[in-house]
Amino acid sequence: MRIKAIKGKQEIGTEAQDATYVEAARWGKHRGWRYLLGLMIILFAWLVVGTAASVGVAFVFSGQTNHAALSPVGRFLYIMAGFPFFLAGILLTVSLVHRRPLRTLITARKTINWRRVGQGFVAWFVPFCLIVGLGQYLFYPNTFSFNSDLATFALFVPLALVLTAIQTTTEELFFRGYIVQGASLIWSNRVFLAIVPAVIFTLPHLFNPEASAGGWLTVFVSYFLVPGLLWTVVSLVEGTTELAIGVHFANNIGGILVINAAGTVVTTPALFTVSKYHATYGALSVLVAIPVFLAIAYKVFKRDEVSEPVSQSDRKGRR
Repeated sequence: MRIKAIKGKQEIGTEAQDATYVEAARWGKHRGWRYLLGLMIILFAWLVVGTAASVGVAFVFSGQTNHAALSPVGRFLYIMAGFPFFLAGILLTVSLVHRRPLRTLITARKTINWRRVGQGFVAWFVPFCLIVGLGQYLFYPNTFSFNSDLATFALFVPLALVLTAIQTTTEELFFRGYIVQGASLIWSNRVFLAIVPAVIFTLPHLFNPEASAGGWLTVFVSYFLVPGLLWTVVSLVEGTTELAIGVHFANNIGGILVINAAGTVVTTPALFTVSKYHATYGALSVLVAIPVFLAIAYKVFKRDEVSEPVSQSDRKGRR
């Protein structure tokens, strides 16, 4: 199967040059010091302002500054509270420091292909439900329980959809967008560009309780390999992060709304709950889900090869 990257058209004088989202790193203002400054702004917004927002949520809901006494919904809000500020840091950095549109972290085309984002969602959500979910029920039926409190679930659904969309899209913009683009200024080798964000993506997830429960197998398969490495490779092949945005949302919303496992970083009033986190099965099921995902993404769905011209104003001098 031959896969060609989807490219946009960057107008340069009278010539048109194909461009992927990685090459968009050289649009706008792109000297190295700008990426370092941008990284500082983003990390401050995420780790400092975002952490303060999470503490504020904990205090409002429990009168304490930690999440130990919070309800499942309260803990969900505690975890998600920092992501709007994380997103704001990325937006400020790209628009003010680099002087280019936020969409250039996703695609080099004039518009985002939301159809491809939706295809990414379906391509991962189907194997997630069938292999990760149904398979776990068949192997460990005694650990499965249905959430009979449908009123709470119904109220939680819109909150989960909005905040999870912000969380997963923000992580894609940063790890597979900004980090990959910044790394491409150092070395454009695709192996290098795939490994760097995979490692960086894994690091903050090492503090998740799943990492302690599952050990190296969970860390390698569930964080480094998928989503870290696989979704980055897919983005490099696609030439955009559209598919990865849909996949990431499907992965997280599946674990938040459909099948939630006790002992994971986010405990929610999902439709089904697994009373025990099975690390080995979780890792192995993800490995089985990979070829199913690729078959759906590249055999069932056909990619749109039509490229749209990118405005000349998106490309400015290197200052």
